[in-house]
Amino acid sequence: MLKILGGVCLTVTLGLAIVAAPRATAATQDDPRYVKVCSPITHKCTFWLKSELGKGAGKKTSPGKSTKVGKRVCQHNGGAQACTSDLGNWSNSEQCYLQRLTPQPPKSDPSWGGHTDGEVWACLREQGYSQGRHLVTKWVWLPGPPDTVVVDPLTLAYEAIAKMQLAKPQVRSAPGVGEIGLVNMPVWLWVDKSENTYGPITRFAEVPGLRVTATGVVKAVDWTMGDGNTVRCEGAGTPYSKAAGIADSPDCGHRYRKTSHEQPKCRYPVSATAHWSITWQSTLGDTGQIDMTQQASTQLRIGEAVPVLVDPNGDQPTAPAPNNC
Repeated sequence: MLKILGGVCLTVTLGLAIVAAPRATAATQDDPRYVKVCSPITHKCTFWLKSELGKGAGKKTSPGKSTKVGKRVCQHNGGAQACTSDLGNWSNSEQCYLQRLTPQPPKSDPSWGGHTDGEVWACLREQGYSQGRHLVTKWVWLPGPPDTVVVDPLTLAYEAIAKMQLAKPQVRSAPGVGEIGLVNMPVWLWVDKSENTYGPITRFAEVPGLRVTATGVVKAVDWTMGDGNTVRCEGAGTPYSKAAGIADSPDCGHRYRKTSHEQPKCRYPVSATAHWSITWQSTLGDTGQIDMTQQASTQLRIGEAVPVLVDPNGDQPTAPAPNNC
């Protein structure tokens, strides 16, 4: 994955010679090499190279029979070329190794050619072996996935995860925000379940001839309670109901031993870290697992029950000692 430094296209010297990298000429959606393809599932449209549509599709077969896929060949000026290297994956149409730029250059950069969709890629190729080995880099804009011969399933897995738009856990507690709990009394903890904050959630990403499907779900939530204790809950937790009275949560709770009077703003800082387990598989049989986390925070105010002393010789109660909270 290539990093951008100040929005400048670099030529990296591996030997003695240096060649300036030419600026790429941006393609357009009217480029005859591309065709617009819309998914009947997501109803989203992307642009694919015409040369890639149908590659690896083989001939139609009867149900239950496998489809034979022809071997794809990498070529440079008609000669054999390695399909993958440390520089990325080879593109026959661009005649270079492609890497997705991360982060993407600003939309004002000339490499976008005025476009706001698609992505800008780094196009890398080694040249000048007789004069010293050097690497020439240019930036190219593509309206859709590139025609790289070697497709990395893991890259597609991360693209599928990006489509999940995983969000922070929606934290809940009893007592909640704006309420005051008591020392040595139960605190209930839980998170709301939604598709992109808890799961399960499934998304896919694809290029011609390959689809990767990823499914994610939260396996555990770690609660940092602000008093030096961490509570691990192996599920979302149980929402509190008045019928539970002063009972402990059956699966996710805590009891504070001290008040929060000495804490900033008289509240314990509480954070909940959701641990996502994401499994993926490709149509070519590749599988894997990716672990990710999402974190959210809240605050809890904990006080203590204060007895009210009554003067037996008077009718006014004795006020308790004041505190800063």
